[in-house]
Amino acid sequence: MPIDVYLEVGSKRVFAAAVDWPGWCRSGRDEEAALDALAAYGRRYADAIRRPAERLKLPKDPSGFRITERLPGNATTDFGAPGIAPAADDRPLREPEVKRQTAILRASWAAFDRAAAAAAGVTLRSGPRGGGRDLDQIVAHVADADIAYARKLGAASGTFDEDADVARRTKQVRAAILQLVASRARGEPPPRTPRSGSLWTPRYAVRRSAWHALDHAWEIEDRSQPALG
Repeated sequence: MPIDVYLEVGSKRVFAAAVDWPGWCRSGRDEEAALDALAAYGRRYADAIRRPAERLKLPKDPSGFRITERLPGNATTDFGAPGIAPAADDRPLREPEVKRQTAILRASWAAFDRAAAAAAGVTLRSGPRGGGRDLDQIVAHVADADIAYARKLGAASGTFDEDADVARRTKQVRAAILQLVASRARGEPPPRTPRSGSLWTPRYAVRRSAWHALDHAWEIEDRSQPALG
């Protein structure tokens, strides 16, 4: 069976993401490049999340994908992050699927933790113009992004001790996200609703956090390697 994929199409960048496999999401300059990248990263994704991917049948190339949605991107898309939720993420999230989705999310976090631990004491290669966060900055950035994601799920003010060290913040926010995904999936009201009234669905929160963790895990792994040439 083909793997359902949606495309988020910006003016400068396109993201391709597997609908039912949170975190498997890559980008390119156009649709073809994004789909090529998604296919190329299939094995890396499966290796990263390990057990939850045991039933994932990887396609050999983009012909194994079925495009189910094309979404207009925005400034976030062109900046380099997915920013539009697919309609598929509005689907109800039943208990078996909650377990599956959170298993993938936990596995994505674990992959990030492994990459960070393996790179401890390593000076990460700089980007082509000398840019790029160091390891401690990446770890803090991922924790702080998850706090923002938890708030988009409806986390209450005061849930997180933002003066705590990054390990404590990470532990707090991961527990909060898992709890909120489960409670929101059961139809319980969020602890807080922003004035805009706009909250992420549980599926989209899992998708964004898993993508962010894996994207930075792979960045750490790639920047830990000696430059070619």
